[in-house]
Amino acid sequence: MLAQARDTVPAPGALPGELRFQPKFDGYRVLVFAPWPAPGPLLLQSRRGSLLQDRFPEIVAAAAHLSDGLVLDGELIVWAEDKISFEALQRRAVSGGRTAARLAQEMPAHFIAFDLLQLDGQELLHVPYGERRARLEHPFTDRGLSAPWTLCPKTTEVATAQEWLASWTQVPGVEGLVIRGSGQRYLPGARALYKVRRRDTTEAVIGAITGMPPTTCDAGRLTGTVSGSGVDHEGRAELEVLPGVEPGPRFTGASPSGTLRRPIRPARRPLSCRDWQQLPDRH
Repeated sequence: MLAQARDTVPAPGALPGELRFQPKFDGYRVLVFAPWPAPGPLLLQSRRGSLLQDRFPEIVAAAAHLSDGLVLDGELIVWAEDKISFEALQRRAVSGGRTAARLAQEMPAHFIAFDLLQLDGQELLHVPYGERRARLEHPFTDRGLSAPWTLCPKTTEVATAQEWLASWTQVPGVEGLVIRGSGQRYLPGARALYKVRRRDTTEAVIGAITGMPPTTCDAGRLTGTVSGSGVDHEGRAELEVLPGVEPGPRFTGASPSGTLRRPIRPARRPLSCRDWQQLPDRH
């Protein structure tokens, strides 16, 4: 069950039931399969179907604290240098054997649970999210389930969610909000949730000299939207093209304002953060 992007926090009634707001963490979306029947191995499966349990031995070692036949949906994150680090998570995901054991000590992983898909071998996909969430909380509140297992925070208050979007996203590793409806069934593969990322607007002045030898000098102002983790990969920046000026010994880089606006279109594809980094296994 995936999320579709929105620019703003949705209004009540946008999803079935009461809206439930949760932080969106910068990690790998992972399903945890506790053995059924026990004993058996714990499985960690990424959104793309890769099995990751050999890369995260500390999570496997903590499987004894889970109920048999439990299936959790959540986010796998790594804590490094006193912050959530997606780069450290990527390194952990490709490291096995002795390296995986060493990195488990240096960069411990945590699993942030936000949904319960199976309990005691009984599938819960048809059960409304509000009830699934209540059952998910029981191991944490009644049995003291603790690190590396973490219960994802939630709120039903729009004002609190707005505060999280403004303040929590200043912390590395928190990207925005994920919104669910308390009446939603779990729909594998469907984009039935909403996500809202923090976005800030920024400007940059760009100058270019064209011709050989140089004959014209173009200047422009780049206005784009960035999220808490970098360039907005879902949008395009726009360039305000300023009139060209003739180069000369007195040219200082200053230029008058212009009126023409057009999307930036590089030779092969629109400006995208995928030009700088890949985003595997995210929402």
